[in-house]
Amino acid sequence: MDVLWDEEDWLAPAEVQQAVSAPRRRLAYSTVMTILVRLWKKGLLERRRQGKKYLYRPVATREELAAQRMHDLLEQAGDPSLALGHFVDSMNAAETRRLRNLLRRGQSGGRRS
Repeated sequence: MDVLWDEEDWLAPAEVQQAVSAPRRRLAYSTVMTILVRLWKKGLLERRRQGKKYLYRPVATREELAAQRMHDLLEQAGDPSLALGHFVDSMNAAETRRLRNLLRRGQSGGRRS
């Protein structure tokens, strides 16, 4: 996902493979394809055909995905308000200030269009 987020464009599996492979340990193309297809089936990626190959890109930004995960976790909590309270209690002063500012403004601080 990081490679796709960093590129901010459609990528072919071979491009992803090249980006994630370390000089001494190259991931197999089939491994990269399997991961991309699984992420696509989970709804995390979209894909389009270009000739004989597929290109992939994320459906959401890192931040949007993190926000969705937080929302999902709160929904799974026995008491979402209590879980949110514990989360806020664990924040440092700078994070608390940012949260207060965001709540005062009534917006997320920036959205992807």
